[in-house]
Amino acid sequence: MAVVPSIQAFLDDLKALPEIDMDQVTPEQYRAKEKQMLAMAQGGERVEKVENRVLSLEGRDIPVRVYTPVEGEAPYPGLVYYHGGGWVIGDLDSHDSICRLIANQAKCVVVSVDYRLAPEHKYPAAVEDAYDSLVWVAEHASAFDMDGQRIAVGGDSAGGNLSIVTCIKAYEQGGPDIKHQFLLYPSTGFKGETPPASMMENADGYFLTLEMMQWFSKHYFNHPKERNHPYASPIMFKELDKLPSATLLTAEYDPLRDEGKAFADELKSGGVNVFYKNYDGLIHGFGNFIGFSPESEQALREGAEQLEKVFAHKNEPQR
Repeated sequence: MAVVPSIQAFLDDLKALPEIDMDQVTPEQYRAKEKQMLAMAQGGERVEKVENRVLSLEGRDIPVRVYTPVEGEAPYPGLVYYHGGGWVIGDLDSHDSICRLIANQAKCVVVSVDYRLAPEHKYPAAVEDAYDSLVWVAEHASAFDMDGQRIAVGGDSAGGNLSIVTCIKAYEQGGPDIKHQFLLYPSTGFKGETPPASMMENADGYFLTLEMMQWFSKHYFNHPKERNHPYASPIMFKELDKLPSATLLTAEYDPLRDEGKAFADELKSGGVNVFYKNYDGLIHGFGNFIGFSPESEQALREGAEQLEKVFAHKNEPQR
């Protein structure tokens, strides 16, 4: 199907903005551009409480934002959330509306992590921040009115990547017992030399472009070989069957669509319970568009409903 009208209107508005020369733009300039773009997109429902805190990790302090849902009672299940933005852009504000909806729909406390960004802090700084933040939250669950036995990780795009990698590290290091991974159009990497079909089909014109992804990678990685490591491309991890159950959502007009499906299929083949759905007519980043796109809100809410089911012990996601 065609791009849904609400998203097409957004794409048309983007075309009216001055075009970015990715060969010349700096991370600082692109971050400013991102704020301008998302200013058109933000919504945000009321939650019971929002609180900014700081996690004192070894050698650095990491800001977080804590969302308490309107419904439910302490101790709440918890979601440690990592925002998208190619590991270069994005912050607590850019994904505020996503976290609010998830908190209320899944009736959980959401801890949004403002991990360090590249190129000021290149790979694997974001990975280290993501994992160490999870460990800190799990060890201090009561300080967040959180049930330490029901903690999930989640994120979108690059944040989805960090969520999966955090699960890998937790398995390898005997870390926190992660209940579930909540993945919105994640960057997972791909096997082989040939990029997935969606990478070429949706290389331009749908918000996230192939040129942008190459720009993000250039700023995030120290050298190209790092992309083959499971902490960069988690589909390369040889024990995916050891990872937690997952909710994984993709979009029809997204370069990362086929990566996400391949990762979901790999998990399923290893016996991991997965709820996977591809949303026709949507594009990469639809979680950020819930303020003006009913179809995007419906998709995000459906994903959060799966998370709610996992937390409520009603059932595992449908395979």
